This record gives sequence, C-alpha cells and structure tokens, in this order.
Amino acid sequence: MSAAEGPLVVGVDTSTQSTKALVVDAATGRVVASGQAPHTVSSGAGRESDPREWWDALGEALNQCGEAAHEAAAVSIGGQQHGLVTLDGRGEPVRPALLWNDVRSAPQARRLIDELGGAKAWAERTGSVPSASFTVTKWAWLAEHEPEAARAVKAVRLPHDYLTERLTGEGTTDRGDVSGTGWWASGTEEYDEGILARVGLDPALLPRVVRPGEVAGTVRDGHGLPFSKGTLVAAGTGDNAAAALGLGLRPGVPVMSLGTSGTVYAVSQRRPADPTGTVAGFADARGDWLPLACTLNCTLAVDRVAALLHLDREAVEPGTDATFLPFLDGERTPNLPHSSGLLYGLRHDTTAGQLLQAAYDGAVHSLLGALDLVLDADADPSAPLLLIGGGARGSAWQQTVRRLSGRPVQIPEAKELVALGAAAQAAGLLTGEDAAAVARRWNTAAGPVLDAVERDEATLNRITGVLSDAAPLLERDATSH
Repeated sequence: MSAAEGPLVVGVDTSTQSTKALVVDAATGRVVASGQAPHTVSSGAGRESDPREWWDALGEALNQCGEAAHEAAAVSIGGQQHGLVTLDGRGEPVRPALLWNDVRSAPQARRLIDELGGAKAWAERTGSVPSASFTVTKWAWLAEHEPEAARAVKAVRLPHDYLTERLTGEGTTDRGDVSGTGWWASGTEEYDEGILARVGLDPALLPRVVRPGEVAGTVRDGHGLPFSKGTLVAAGTGDNAAAALGLGLRPGVPVMSLGTSGTVYAVSQRRPADPTGTVAGFADARGDWLPLACTLNCTLAVDRVAALLHLDREAVEPGTDATFLPFLDGERTPNLPHSSGLLYGLRHDTTAGQLLQAAYDGAVHSLLGALDLVLDADADPSAPLLLIGGGARGSAWQQTVRRLSGRPVQIPEAKELVALGAAAQAAGLLTGEDAAAVARRWNTAAGPVLDAVERDEATLNRITGVLSDAAPLLERDATSH
C-alpha cells in the first residue's frame, strides 16, 4: 500500500446480496483497499436474511482490506433500507430479518393506511405512504403472524443500525434511514408515538437518532474486527442516502440507480409529501430531503429473463411491439405487490433478443414514470441523468435509459458509491466538513456523458397502455384463486 496523504477511513455498504468495505484516503478519496463477502437471502414467499451473516461478511470484507483497515481513524456503515431486525435482550436476532423486498406485509400496509386517515394523512405525517417495503408494515405483519417472536423483541433496528451497534455498543440510527421506517414524523423529525401505539411498538425499543455530523460512538473492545479501540464511528445511513453523499449530490440533480432494486431520486430542500405514494419522502443524511421512487424489479429481474432466454444480458435486439412488464417479485412502483411478470404482443417473428429488450424497456419505464414526480420545480430538466449502480456499466441499460428518457446520461466512473458515501461521512467526522462536500472534493461524480437522443414516446405510450389495461389482472392476489 502506497502512503496516504491524509488519515484513512472505512466506508461500508451492507446490501441485499453482500457486504463491501472500502478503505479510503480522506484527503484525496483514493481507495487504498477493498473487500467484499456475500450473504444469503431466502427464496419463496418471503425475503429474509440472518443479520449475523452481515456481521461475518463485514469481518471477511475488512480482512481482505489488510492492514489498511486497522489504520483507519473513522468508519461509517451504509445499508439496505427498511429491513426489520429484531433483537432479544442479549442483542441476538429473535428471527431472521425481514428485508425491503419481502412483500408479505402488503395487507398490513393497506390496513394501516386506512386506519390512520388515508394516504394523504400518512404523506403529511411521515413524508411517505407506507408500502409493503416499509418497516412499520413488517412489524405489523410480525405482530400478527408471529406474536411470540414479537413479544420476545427487546430492540428493533434497521440493517445498518445493527452493524453500527455491534461496533459501538450503542443503539443508534440516522435521519436518512429512519425516514424509511414509517414511524418517524418528517415534520417534527421525531418518532411518531401515535403510529407506534397503533402497531404496538414501544418507542423504548428504538434507537437514538444521531444528527448529521454527530459521532455515533467509538469502536469498543471485543468486536473481533480489525479496528483499533476508540476508532470513531459515524451515524451511517440508508443505501440511497449514502449514494447521494457518495455523489456529492446538489439539489435538483436527478439520479437513477440500477441494482437489485431500481431507484430514482434527487436532493431537495423542500420536505416532500406525495399523497399518491409513488414518491417516498425520505430525509437525506445531511439535513435536506431525498424524494425517491423505488421499483422492486431491476437488474436481477432482467438478468433472470436473459437466463430464461439463454442470452447474454447485452444480447438485445431492436424493433419489437412486444411489451414485457418484468414484475417478477411483485412491484412497488407501480404499487402492485401481488403482480407477476406479464408478456403481451408476442408474434411469430418476435426474437429472443427483442423480448430481452422489452424487459429492459419495462423496467426503465417504471423508473422514468416516477422521475417527474421526484424532481421539484427547481430542477433543471436538461441536466444529465446520473446513472449509477451495477446496471449502469451495461451498454443495454445505458442505451435503454437514454432512448426512453430523452436526457443526456452521465455515468460516474467511481464505483461502490454507497460505500464511498459512507467513507465521506466518516471523513467528515475527522475534518469537520459536510460529507457531500467531501465527496465533491474527491470528484466522485466525474465520468462520461452520453448525449441526449430523441425520446421514444411510442414505446413509452405502448407500455403505459398495456400497464393500464392489465391493472385488474396485476392487482389480483394469485394465491387467493
């Protein structure tokens, strides 16, 4: 390892499928070491993971970083949002965590919306209308279906909270991640005791919300990780808020993230409250807001279609009237939790490559449909769309987004933006800087810009029409028939 210009910091991304760790030079943003380790997610009706696997994966990822991790002066953890981690009195999981893409709590979401005054009231109260992804609905599901487990719970955490607490010994979270629970009031920035009472959750079981720039704690003894005792630990945040930090995002700049889930978001200085529920009114990790729309089906769904067709994921062909709605895991945007994939318009001359392109089109259509709602009046409609996430490197994803958006598309060269954002948050503890300013100093958003092309209105309108016509079928719960 060559000498660093400044102190070293560690940024962590504990995502759905794996945990990644970066050791970064706080002065320059140079990644001096990295590591990654997988964890498993259950299949079937639910999506669950054992939180202890995340801890083991964090240890393995840090060990791959070698001595650089031991030299780090500060660490921060970004993590998948919404997951319900339930702990007993010893800090051990009561049951596996219910993840963001577990949609079994859709009935609880509908009931909670009705019981607390409807969608508009929820949006005004929490900034968002809860869907099956939100933590509050998962807790309601647990209390209803596994009451003994719910009674055994002595602490409720989000995924990044769990890892941070194992490092520091203190139960903390941050405004960015807690804003996705459904039990945090965005207007007052406090836990909403009325909502907690409605779902039977004692506020004493919840972590303290650490303010932006505040130290969450220090690394304690006995953690078994290659950190020195007393290493500073930042608040951490949810993955999308961490990626926004990693880009050094300024208000009004649109982002599309292509991963297991797809998201579109932008930083805003206005507190969002979308009564339709399409846009989640999340807080960011700095003090502004992060209106965001999320789809459940993105790269994983399209890769599954490619595998079924025995094609490489880049083997797309143009020129089809077929429409593919790749809602393989149910869908959140549009809100169709019981839906499945739907193919319409198949002809004798339709090729496998055209079907694959239709799957890309269907996934991107869902994201672009929410983008105008995410961007507020101050946004520049001609600004390049920042394309990030695993899919952003793929030519088929780039060209589909370009064709269907009609906007220039910029692909930042920096990788692992969630972990980089967490590292910027850790660096801010040492330098006193705003974390987004740290990332801008590191020039993380730099990358090639693809010029705008004419927007493919015909394809967008065709998909919109099929989606509208198929809505009654897509809304049906197949398990009840």
